[in-house]
Amino acid sequence: MDFGVHLPHLGRQAGRDTIIEHAQNADELGYHSVWTSDHIAWPASVESQYPYSEDGSFPAPNDMTWLDPVSTLLFVAGCTEHVKLGVTVMILGYRMPVQTAKVYATLDQLSEGRALLGVGIGWMREEFEALGMPWENRGRRADEMLDLFETLFSEERPSFDGRYYQVPEIAFEPKPKHGRIPIWVGGDTEPAWRRTVERGDVFHAAFEKAEKVEAAWKRIGELSDEAGRDRSELSLSIRYFLDFDSMADPDKSVQGSPEQMLDRLGRLADIGVSHVLLDTVARGGSEGKLDAMTRFAEEVMPHA
Repeated sequence: MDFGVHLPHLGRQAGRDTIIEHAQNADELGYHSVWTSDHIAWPASVESQYPYSEDGSFPAPNDMTWLDPVSTLLFVAGCTEHVKLGVTVMILGYRMPVQTAKVYATLDQLSEGRALLGVGIGWMREEFEALGMPWENRGRRADEMLDLFETLFSEERPSFDGRYYQVPEIAFEPKPKHGRIPIWVGGDTEPAWRRTVERGDVFHAAFEKAEKVEAAWKRIGELSDEAGRDRSELSLSIRYFLDFDSMADPDKSVQGSPEQMLDRLGRLADIGVSHVLLDTVARGGSEGKLDAMTRFAEEVMPHA
């Protein structure tokens, strides 16, 4: 099983030294990947329902520092050597596609092929409106954007004539280091599962109970069979809290003692999870999180 860790690019701890320290620590400890999250402009009032909490509220205040996710990864690419770099997840509809493809191809080149393209369609209508981007048909737009990425990344003189996006023949460089960037699809709906089968490499669940992730993974397998895609080409990832102090929701955490964590990871492996993204919660601020990352790498990872 592989393990990623979420970087402190948001909140009071967000800053140059903290990000460098966490990213290099993850790199040296043998974590698979480091991740950022995506929000750009927080409206003062939000009525949209966050899909991963019981009451529909988002668990963070709207006035917190939130560094740009891809810019942060470009920064991290320059101070690490091995960890892969992903957004959990980039909301495709917040940005125009050709510029987004350019930035991600740049990240992949400068990191020597370490980029992971985590994608989702978003849940906050008010943020789309604040950015001047269309909310309607955002799922279809996301699918078309992924098709456009594939064209830009693979063709020498790409052009594209879609329903939502049209690009005349252009020169597009750089290409991704290894020809393409793996696509990790987030979401908890049938269209997200179809997007995984039709365009993705990994289904990336976030803060869902294991039973729900198991059902989603089963459905993805069924959709793969219907589409004639080999199930073995797809992988399952989940984002959970890393929590030695039992502070977070136990249904959305890898929590407790190392022995309890290994038992939890074993149950996740049984349903097909091969990658766990750990969002560290700990007492003691940044140092407490670093200690938890180190302890997990030394006491849990070798046995998982």
